[in-house]
Amino acid sequence: MLDEAVDRAATRTVSSHRLPPPPSALRGRIVVAAVAVGAFAAAGAGQTLHALGSSSSGDEVTPLANSAPDGAAAFGVGGTAPSAPQIVPVAKTVDAQAEAQKLTKSQKITADREAADAEAKRPKYARPANAEFTSGYGGRWGEMHYGIDLAGPIGTPIYSAADGVVIEAGPASGFGLWVRVQHADGTITVYGHVNDYSVQQGQRVKAGEQIARMGNRGFSTGPHLHFEVWNPGGKKINPLTWLNENGVSV
Repeated sequence: MLDEAVDRAATRTVSSHRLPPPPSALRGRIVVAAVAVGAFAAAGAGQTLHALGSSSSGDEVTPLANSAPDGAAAFGVGGTAPSAPQIVPVAKTVDAQAEAQKLTKSQKITADREAADAEAKRPKYARPANAEFTSGYGGRWGEMHYGIDLAGPIGTPIYSAADGVVIEAGPASGFGLWVRVQHADGTITVYGHVNDYSVQQGQRVKAGEQIARMGNRGFSTGPHLHFEVWNPGGKKINPLTWLNENGVSV
């Protein structure tokens, strides 16, 4: 009887040291890890769980992987597989008509800006002719000379002295042909003895723009431009003073 009791005690001791089946918490952690790393790891974990579930109380637990590299690969760490999905670029559809409209608009904005800059820098007053000054404003030969004379060859360009509107271009008593330009403040400039003109009534002109060519028409002693300035009240004033006040020297 004593021997039989000893044998039973020994059997209980040995059996108590055998590894029990893995608890449900361990199985849950393995399943979660398998889902996180994808189908491949899930399949491996499933096989492992199947083996664990079918083992008897006498079987030992087999590790999930036999080596460190195998274990890392099983959980998606290391290995040669790509760590992230590849991003394939998608070609962007371009609206050619919209792009052309944008380009045209940009070019217009640039052109308008350049035009505004040029306008701001453009002189607002100009010398009426690049010719020799021969006679001034005042008494001459017993009469009043209401302008200045600038002499040069026939055909010498004549320019508008300021921005304005042509109010007359054609025949004039004593001048043969003349051009008159009215400016923004009401001042009128007169260009007499011209050989011909290139503007017409109502036309807008800018300072320095050619309006006629020098001639010898009317009561004239030689080819020259007779230039007058009438103030807004209609009074004929000294052209030299008016030009100098506006930054033009003759």
